[in-house]
Amino acid sequence: MAALEDSSPGRTRDRRSVFERYQEGAAGTDGQETAGGLGVEITTDGLPTDVEREDVEVEADRITSPFDPEKIDIETRNSTVDLLLSRLRNEMIDLAPDFQRRAGIWTDEKQSRLIESLLLRIPIPSFYAAENKDGSWAIVDGIQRLTSIARFLDPDTVGRPPLRLTGLEYLHNLEGVGMDDLSGKLQIRLRETEVVVHVIRRGTPEPVMFNVFARLNTGGEPLTRQEIRHALIPGRARTFLAELAETDAFRQATGHSVVGDRMADREMVLRFLAFRLIPPTEYRQGYFDGFLADAMHRVNRLDADEEARLRDEFLQSMWSAREIFGVHAFRKYRRGQRRKSPINKALFESVAVNLAALTPDERDELTEWDVNSALADMMEDSEFERSISVGTGDPKRVHKRFEAIEELFQDLLTESGERAEQ
Repeated sequence: MAALEDSSPGRTRDRRSVFERYQEGAAGTDGQETAGGLGVEITTDGLPTDVEREDVEVEADRITSPFDPEKIDIETRNSTVDLLLSRLRNEMIDLAPDFQRRAGIWTDEKQSRLIESLLLRIPIPSFYAAENKDGSWAIVDGIQRLTSIARFLDPDTVGRPPLRLTGLEYLHNLEGVGMDDLSGKLQIRLRETEVVVHVIRRGTPEPVMFNVFARLNTGGEPLTRQEIRHALIPGRARTFLAELAETDAFRQATGHSVVGDRMADREMVLRFLAFRLIPPTEYRQGYFDGFLADAMHRVNRLDADEEARLRDEFLQSMWSAREIFGVHAFRKYRRGQRRKSPINKALFESVAVNLAALTPDERDELTEWDVNSALADMMEDSEFERSISVGTGDPKRVHKRFEAIEELFQDLLTESGERAEQ
C-alpha cells in the first residue's frame, strides 16, 4: 500500500491524513467509530456523539506556568451528611444548579441505590471542592451524589421533589418509602454518615487548581475541561453560555449534533466568545485551558451593551454558517467523501469568528459561492489539516487555521468584487 511505509522493523506507519483514515474507517459502519477512524466524543451514557474528539494539547494536564508549591493547600475533611446539608441550607455550597450533565440528573433508581448504600454503611466516593473567598465550597466532583442525598433528606435545599426509594437491590422492604417513612434509627444513620471532602483552599492559583481537579477527579465519569471551568468560575458566564448554546441559530448551524450533557456546546460558544474578546493574533500562551478560563472571567465582566453585541455577532455567524456551508458547517470536507464528518471544534471557532468579523453584505456574498469546495482544497494542505486536528491549542496552529479561513473568505470576496466590475 502506497499510504503505508516502514517506520521500524516489523512495523508500518500510516502516512495518510487523519481525515482520510476517518473516511475509510467510517465506510460501511453506519456511523460507528472504528479503530482507524476519527475519534468522537461520547455522552455520559457511553454513546457516540457527532463531535470530533480533540487533541488540544499533547500534555493537557501539564502545569505550564511557574507557581509556588507552598500556595497549594489541599485539606481533607471528614464531614457528615448532616453537616453538608447544613452548608447547603446556608448557601455555603455551590452545586452549580445549571450543571447540564445528564449524569447530574440521575434516574430515581440510581439515586435510590446511593441512599441504599448509605443505609447499608457502604462507603461512597469522596467529594472534591474548591473553597471560594467567602469560605463557601464549589463542588467540582460529587454534584450528582450530593444532589441525590439532599433530594432524599432535605429536598428544599436543591429545589427538587422529594425522592422515594425505588429499584433497590437489597432493602426491598424500603421500596417506595421517603425519608419521613424511615425509623428514627435509620434517619440518624443517614444524617451521621461520614463522608470525605477534599477541599482545595483559597489562595491556590486557579490554573493549578484546575490542573489538580483534572488529575484528582476519579468519581465516575471524568469531568470534561468545560465542566471543571463551569464549576470553578461562577458568574454570568455560566448562564450566558447556556443561553447561546440553546438558541435555534446554534442548533441549526450544527445540525442539532452537539449533545449538551458534557457541555461540549457551551465550550464551543466559549471558544467563539474568547476569540472575539481576544483576537487570534494575540493568542500566545499555548495553554488553551487557561485561555478559555480567562475568557470566562472576561465574560463575567461584560456590561449589557457588550453582551448584546456578542450575542448578535454569534447569532449572525451561526445563521450565515448554515446558509454558506449547509449540512457541512464546521465539519471537515473533501470532494467525494462518503459521509458527513463530525463537528470539529477548531474549525467551528475559526469559521464562526471569521464570519462574525465580516459585514452582513460580505456574508451574503459568500452564500453565492461553493465554499465547501474551497474548504476541500484547503484540506489538501497538511499544515492546515493538522491545525484543526492535532495540538489545536498550539499558538502556531491557532494562527494557521484562523489566517487560512480568513484568507479563504477574502479571496472569494475579492473575486466577487472583480466579477461585479466586469
